Amino acid sequence: MEKVIKLSQIKKAAQEAYDETKSLTGGKNANYIPYLANIDSNLFGLSVTLLDGTCINLGDTEYKFGIESVSKVPTAILAMIQHTPKGVLEKIGADATGLPFNSIFALLLENDHPSTPLVNAGAISACSMVAPQGDSKDKWTAIVNNITELCGSAPQLIDELYMSETATNFNNHAIAWLLKNYNRIYDDVDMSLDLYTRQCSLGITSSQLAIMGATIANKGLNPVTKLQIFDEEIAPKITSMIASVGFYQHTGDWLFTSGIPAKTGVGGGVMGVMPGLFGIAAFAPPLDDAGNSVKAQAAIKAFMNKLELGIFKGDTVKIIND
Repeated sequence: MEKVIKLSQIKKAAQEAYDETKSLTGGKNANYIPYLANIDSNLFGLSVTLLDGTCINLGDTEYKFGIESVSKVPTAILAMIQHTPKGVLEKIGADATGLPFNSIFALLLENDHPSTPLVNAGAISACSMVAPQGDSKDKWTAIVNNITELCGSAPQLIDELYMSETATNFNNHAIAWLLKNYNRIYDDVDMSLDLYTRQCSLGITSSQLAIMGATIANKGLNPVTKLQIFDEEIAPKITSMIASVGFYQHTGDWLFTSGIPAKTGVGGGVMGVMPGLFGIAAFAPPLDDAGNSVKAQAAIKAFMNKLELGIFKGDTVKIIND
């Protein structure tokens, strides 16, 4: 059946979701990265971007926080642009691990396969795939330009976060060299790890992430800039990855309760993709035990449930102005 939703309903649902969750407590800032531990835990923003370019922003939506693991999504897209989805499937994979995002054990269990570009091992491997090979400067330019095109505006490297991450990424060093041992790093090991660390240290806003989510939901067409960023065939591939592993070991619970594929990061950001309808993002630093923002999760769930939307509901949904 066709479900018709008015723009006013979407704005009302967003405002109510924001108001109902802004006072939530629980969770704590990521403390294994010193920079993130010191971010104001009261910051909170909720953004929705529709496919006609309408942007709804509530709260601290222009605060630049560390993109962290949400950066895995655009780099996976870039790898698919450069190497095709099939190439990424063959060189990395598209399987959920069911384990924490930084698990070394997951890499061992997969018999030398990184599983998916949306966990640390696969993301480091994806950075090594980015062209041109052997050129850190040009590879970095490609990564940043891709995120800029997806968001419609540029992210900004947070130097203090980058230094903080570089000084504490011992686990990722182990993952990178294990990948090298398994021939799953396709460029210099240290360069690939540094590119991954730098991309995680980019400053992004929830409003930018909502536009990125909407670009994916819109089959690669940025609804704000009106530019086609990637081929339509990539959209369902990246959305399936987000749906299967976006919340790591809590992904099943997330999809069951929210109905929307979403990717989380320990900087406090969550980006959701509702194919054919909108992108949504929320930001709040305190995290649960799996590294997912407590308040951002609650806000997006509340928004989805108020509109009674979900990718598995089977409805054809149409958004109209009123």
